[in-house]
Amino acid sequence: MNIDKDTDTKVTRRDFLYLTTGSFTAVGVGAAVWPFIAQMNPDASVKALASTEVDLSPILPGQSITILWRGKPVFIRRRTEDEIAEAQSVEIIDLPDPETDESRVLKSEWLVMVGVCTHLGCIPLGNKGDYNGWFCPCHGSHYDTSGRIRKGPAPKNLEIPSYVFLDDNTIKIG
Repeated sequence: MNIDKDTDTKVTRRDFLYLTTGSFTAVGVGAAVWPFIAQMNPDASVKALASTEVDLSPILPGQSITILWRGKPVFIRRRTEDEIAEAQSVEIIDLPDPETDESRVLKSEWLVMVGVCTHLGCIPLGNKGDYNGWFCPCHGSHYDTSGRIRKGPAPKNLEIPSYVFLDDNTIKIG
């Protein structure tokens, strides 16, 4: 038997065995639970969809393409000078969800946004509506040439995904 001189408590072999048993039990529980936690991580196919690169070179001014990213449509539009001027001339106080055109684009020529209506999740139609932008036929939301809600029941502008320009003709979304 050992006596600790500072606290006058006895440290026995049984205390050591309790501590060792508890430690091995904790490690065993951790090893058993780890696979269950690890299986909740996304698989490789989901991680591969986390970002996508898009070649912009075939898109002419005034044209749009739609790509899938994370299972959602993403509209990429190369805007004309008239569309850019129209989007930038809108008074912010006239918008239900105030946001400048400059804060929605990295380069004024390119508009990249998730193509899901913020009202009930429908897919808006391009080059339609009162503002020559996008129109959601489900409930009548009108978006302008910057994807901002202008009229209808939608509460917010179309979402802008995170993206970067890798070069003049390629963007990476996600």
